[in-house]
Amino acid sequence: MVDDDRAPSPEEMLRVMEEQNVATVRWLYADSVLLYVPWGVAWLFGFTALFLHYGLDGHSYAPITQMQGVGVLMAGQLVAGSFAAFGIVRMNRLVRGGTSMKGAMYGYAWFAGMLLMTVIALRLSPLLPPEESGLLWAGSSLMVVAVLQMAGGAVWGNWPMFFVGAWVAGVNALGVLLGAGWHALLTAVLLGGGFIVAGLWLRRRK
Repeated sequence: MVDDDRAPSPEEMLRVMEEQNVATVRWLYADSVLLYVPWGVAWLFGFTALFLHYGLDGHSYAPITQMQGVGVLMAGQLVAGSFAAFGIVRMNRLVRGGTSMKGAMYGYAWFAGMLLMTVIALRLSPLLPPEESGLLWAGSSLMVVAVLQMAGGAVWGNWPMFFVGAWVAGVNALGVLLGAGWHALLTAVLLGGGFIVAGLWLRRRK
């Protein structure tokens, strides 16, 4: 008769730990796709629309108003944010204790950062010319993304996440210095396209 209540051997415990670790890594990589690809698509289409409105020589390249471009961007970011929230919640269910608390606090930080950015932009944008107002919205939102990506990388010791945040910060800073048209172009190509590539690369590592 086999005693099913016996304590597991060290080998069995190690095997279970390895299996759980592999499963967790797969979930994390899958959620990384949810965290990166939707944002990449939103930025690619949204900032491309803004680029077509601004142009690089002060003239629009397509009959797209600034409000239409911003509308495309905000709609895409709303969808991307929903996917990101789903990914964070799913990752957070895999952990308990202090790590789970960190995940919850990190999610609240995203909400607080975006809310504060919106309040500041709403207060200051009416005081600026339309092009500079759009740059305020775009630059400040990317600033929040960059800082929280780097903070998340620091909290979880995730260097790729930290470097992604640094990349967003660098592209955003360069675009703001060059102006609204260049900012939209660089963000669409380097961040929109870059996030899509990063998400697909993580999918292949799964």
